[in-house]
Amino acid sequence: MDEFDVDEVLRQGLDRLTLLAEVSTALSSTLDADKATARVCRILVPALADWCVVDLVEPSRKVRRACATHREPEALPAGGVLGMLPAVPSDAGDPVARVLRGAGPLLLSPVELRAMSEDRGAARHLELFDQLGTTSAIVAPLRARRQVLGVLTLACTGGRDPYSPEDLALVEDLAHRVALSLDNARLHAETQHIAERLQRSLLPTLPDTGEVRIAARYAPSSTTAEVGGDWYDSFTLPNEHLALIIGDVTGHDLRAAVRMSQLRNMLRGIACDRQEPPGHILRRLDLAQQTLYTNATATCTYAVLETTDDGTRHLHYAQAGHPSPLVISPEGDTRFLEEGRSMMLGVTNLPSRPSATTVLEPGDTLLLYTDGLVERRGETLDHGLTRLRQHAAALARQPLEETCDELLTGLATDHTDDIALLALRLPPAVHPAGT
Repeated sequence: MDEFDVDEVLRQGLDRLTLLAEVSTALSSTLDADKATARVCRILVPALADWCVVDLVEPSRKVRRACATHREPEALPAGGVLGMLPAVPSDAGDPVARVLRGAGPLLLSPVELRAMSEDRGAARHLELFDQLGTTSAIVAPLRARRQVLGVLTLACTGGRDPYSPEDLALVEDLAHRVALSLDNARLHAETQHIAERLQRSLLPTLPDTGEVRIAARYAPSSTTAEVGGDWYDSFTLPNEHLALIIGDVTGHDLRAAVRMSQLRNMLRGIACDRQEPPGHILRRLDLAQQTLYTNATATCTYAVLETTDDGTRHLHYAQAGHPSPLVISPEGDTRFLEEGRSMMLGVTNLPSRPSATTVLEPGDTLLLYTDGLVERRGETLDHGLTRLRQHAAALARQPLEETCDELLTGLATDHTDDIALLALRLPPAVHPAGT
């Protein structure tokens, strides 16, 4: 071997390492299986193949073609090739079926491709081989944890040399990386689904408050696969006053959802047992949290609606590092409840926490919410709060359920955090007849 041959071997080795690095980067950039496989196909075509497809095994065990890429996109069938594939017979001999049963990776020579094209029993799974004039192909399993998650197919159409055993080893390495990424994505999705189901199962049924209307919403993040510790709660206390709670446990994972349930239940018990000013309740909650769950932090607003004998409604409230509640009048005037503030829970053991009281007028709407509704990357919190006031004011006379839906629609587009929302509306003033 002369120096020119050595240089060529080194160049090929460098090209393969570069290809593996690009694929690894593409796979690490997303937890969406379809996006990941599409990015990989765009890298492999034309670097290693003239066309490439990825077929994934769905939870139902059916096979779905997730992506298909050709160096000349117009060469793909006009009707499209993506979507569910026909059921694979248990005795089918085509390469995709064999790989799904555990074989592979398979290196298909021109002779083998011609022989398979004459097997009409496998024609449905070999349509692309015939339609695209394939001269050489590699069909590799996407295998992780002893399960075949799908199939990666790479093919040449005559413009390049047929695949070699060295190419087969490279594709096997690529398929292994893709499979690990798919497996991680599925495990992450399963964990997120469990956490979200747990979180939703812990959200309460709102109490029947008679003429006082109450509504709530919970929305997980729309841009991540994470679940957080946001929660709302409302219940009638033993003294017939109405408790209103909104909170957010720090973190975005299953642990945060579990911690949220623990904190919510502790607050329920303390509030029912100790009918004290809201600041005292939050102090007791903080003490219990720091005793039982060290290194955990949370924000919370605890409020109690009291109706006096003359019909006046007083809202007693305390805030532990949480965004201030918003009051909206029937005319669209808005005001944030800024008093009764103290540090978030779990940071330091405060000897006391303040409470505050305000009067809610007939027809007023009270809005409790978590920071996901108002915070956006790249802007100040003041902008988010101003946006909330403007949207809420425009919805002052809309039905309460519609108000909650419209707030989420208008403010929560592509939100990067969970959102919990609790809204209460008092009945309008009753005017004597003729006035």
